[in-house]
Amino acid sequence: MNALSPNSSLTPKAQILRTRMVEKVWGRANLPAPFAAPDGQKIGEIWFEPPPQLPSLLAKYLFTSEKLSVQVHPSAAQALAGEEGKEECWLVLDAEPDARLAIGFKEPISGDEMRSAALDGSIEQLLKWHPVKAGDFFHLTPGTVHAIGPGLSLVEIQQNSDTTFRLFDYGRPRELHLDRAIEVAQGTIYPDASKGHIATGSSCLLDGEHFRLDRIVGSPTAAEYAAFDGPLLVMPLDGSIKLDDSMVEAGDCAYAPSINALDFAQSQVTLLIRPN
Repeated sequence: MNALSPNSSLTPKAQILRTRMVEKVWGRANLPAPFAAPDGQKIGEIWFEPPPQLPSLLAKYLFTSEKLSVQVHPSAAQALAGEEGKEECWLVLDAEPDARLAIGFKEPISGDEMRSAALDGSIEQLLKWHPVKAGDFFHLTPGTVHAIGPGLSLVEIQQNSDTTFRLFDYGRPRELHLDRAIEVAQGTIYPDASKGHIATGSSCLLDGEHFRLDRIVGSPTAAEYAAFDGPLLVMPLDGSIKLDDSMVEAGDCAYAPSINALDFAQSQVTLLIRPN
């Protein structure tokens, strides 16, 4: 994993993004390669500081050893002053045999029922917990109630927003946001059309309201080059990408002004992300 330094040979228009390790109560002391947690810290997120050219996109790795809070994010239309909307998606990289994600509810639920369940803790049982494995993909629109279980390594691509409303946090001493959460939450069943499993070859995983995400195996096709003819983020999952005079390695994320700035000769599996 590389880190951007003041002496980087990359031009300001193309750059390997700075990384930030975020300690979480639900994180891990032992991270998969190429990452390593500092001694004594449980790292839950590794995220890449958005470049000024694409401030609306945020790419992260997530590593879990415990359940995350039951939470929800608003849409741009629902956001109040100081809040921001958040569309996001998850690509599962690795999962323990019983790993699960909670997305949506088993049955439709009203706001009053959701509030009562959040207060007494039964909301965890009302959620639909989806068994997951490596290669599973999930798109979460704003208003989707969700939680991430333990034993998972994920890539999360999202709008660059930290607006999160917690409904339930398993007794941890963190603030809940029941009023705002109930206002923006959808008490609905998660649609099957919003989840899938990656194919063996390249594919567009999401062409959403705010961003597009493609998983590229080897080199892009002519159609994929055409789809990413503007500014984008590139995340090698396996192999490396040449960008100007530097290599973007697995565990890195870089900004490129165009897909034509990238050399895929040594790439194996790469994520490409662009704003919509």
